[in-house]
Amino acid sequence: MPMPQDPLATGHTHDERSRNAALSAQEAKAPSASPSNPVPKDDRPLEQALLSYQTVYMPSRNLAPRTRVEYANDINQLVAFLNRTGKMKVGQVTRADLEAFLAYLDQKGYSGAARRRKVYAIRSFFSFLEDAEAVAANLAAKLTPPKQEKKEPRVLTEEEYKALLRACNHEVRDSAIIELLLQTGIRLSELAGLTLADVELPRTISRNPDDTGSLHVKGKGRKERTIPLNYKACKALKAWLRIRPEVDHDALFVTKFRKPMGPGALQYVVKKYLKEAGIKGASLHTLRHTFATHHVAKGTSLRSVQEALGHADLKTTSVYVSLARKVMNRELQEHAL
Repeated sequence: MPMPQDPLATGHTHDERSRNAALSAQEAKAPSASPSNPVPKDDRPLEQALLSYQTVYMPSRNLAPRTRVEYANDINQLVAFLNRTGKMKVGQVTRADLEAFLAYLDQKGYSGAARRRKVYAIRSFFSFLEDAEAVAANLAAKLTPPKQEKKEPRVLTEEEYKALLRACNHEVRDSAIIELLLQTGIRLSELAGLTLADVELPRTISRNPDDTGSLHVKGKGRKERTIPLNYKACKALKAWLRIRPEVDHDALFVTKFRKPMGPGALQYVVKKYLKEAGIKGASLHTLRHTFATHHVAKGTSLRSVQEALGHADLKTTSVYVSLARKVMNRELQEHAL
């Protein structure tokens, strides 16, 4: 399979490319940049550099699909900002421009988490430009990301998640989606990537520990794991698989148009039933926090929760200990004898 062509090298005639190749060979032998021997400004358009970043750099680094989309959107936003300030070429951009962009994001009310990700995207983009010798140095290397905001995760109460399940129980597919999220704690990207082959149901669905199903998940960083499926998840999935239409792909969940359900469609489903159940301040990811918190509160080992969530570090999972304690305190108050 041919490698994708780098757009940074396109846009010239054959003779011009030959001359450029010769110049590049000469530059490779020349001394590195210094005050007495500066690297010339690069006149490539920023949009062309972004295209090359997407088609060459991202695939070569094997970035996850969601990361590719988010980073591309982040750099698109940066390029649009720079264009508005009159910066059209790679060589025109300065460290001050990048700082101004971060200040702009702050003024627009972007969360600290969103701005942190954009800093990492910008660092990645300028690292690519440095590797491609389009800039003398990575201008973004010393960009300081905003401090991590300590925001307590939203967790559904038992009454809330039961209301959510009641709200969707008339729709078999939607009920299976929400039940699966609540019983496994998987991420949105993991849910969207599930196929029929990833689900293994037991012959008999019961509360017996021997009658546990399994779910094969492709997680962050392309790490794969297998999660046990309890009887509630198995029952909901079996009901869906019984009526799932015959289609020419193996996506686990399909739309009414028989297409695979993507992240947007899955988010829409959960948002719809959260609203119907009268639950505020929650999202699809809230169901992941709900799964972990209630399991810890009910005595499931932290290690088991860590493995189910796919956390690399147990410290990441330990945040649910304090949340579980709050759940237990509330329940003891509400259910006082």
